[in-house]
Amino acid sequence: MPDRDAAINAVREAGDLALGAWREGLAPATKVWEKSKGNPVCDIDLAVDALLKKRLGALAPNVGWLSEETADNPDRHSMSRQWLVDPIDGTRDYIRGRSGWCVSVALAEGSEIVFAAMYAPVTKQLWVAHKGEGTTCNGKRLYASTRQEFSGARVPTDALPKVDRDLEMVHKPNSIAMRMTMVACDRADLVATLRWGHEWDIAAAHLIAEEAGAVVTDATGGTIYYNKPKPLDFGLICCAPGIHDAAVDRLKGRAEAILG
Repeated sequence: MPDRDAAINAVREAGDLALGAWREGLAPATKVWEKSKGNPVCDIDLAVDALLKKRLGALAPNVGWLSEETADNPDRHSMSRQWLVDPIDGTRDYIRGRSGWCVSVALAEGSEIVFAAMYAPVTKQLWVAHKGEGTTCNGKRLYASTRQEFSGARVPTDALPKVDRDLEMVHKPNSIAMRMTMVACDRADLVATLRWGHEWDIAAAHLIAEEAGAVVTDATGGTIYYNKPKPLDFGLICCAPGIHDAAVDRLKGRAEAILG
């Protein structure tokens, strides 16, 4: 395992770099464009990516690299350990001057995440998890939601379809990783998606939520593995253990219909 404290410091440094160009309620002091339709990126995404690659690469040069802002290198498949990085998760909130974004870094060994650090510099929250050792936020141990009843579950979302209006909407940050931390700290009971997502989107938050006591699967209830040749999974369920079966029952049919 690379030096944990040095990795955490690198995540903090990266967050502070991004914060330097962020402006509350305004567009950032940096160039913004779309790398594909509806998929914004800015110069700071790339600067944070470069900084993390330099810092984390110096800690462990024999570890592979998978990042949203770096072209995937198939050489990573020959390495047993991988960094999975989202330089700015929640770019839409970042470029709109909102607080729902973070820097997300995870370390995988084989197909599992063993270390995770996320830093949200606007809200000054630092989440850290080590496999088998629990999750902390700013040094305080986190414990996930223990909800047992699906109806009334708190979901960070902007809107609910009619079929799901037995659930309760709560504040939704743009960052999917930060939404998952809401389950980890018992501010939400369920986060779910029905779309394809990349490993780097959820890798760190996956371990953070699980080590706090939550359950994390794909939208059909299947196990999410990392370091796949194609780093994609369909859908996500991150929730209190007591409502996972009900969440799968609610979503599995929809997921299968989309997948065909």
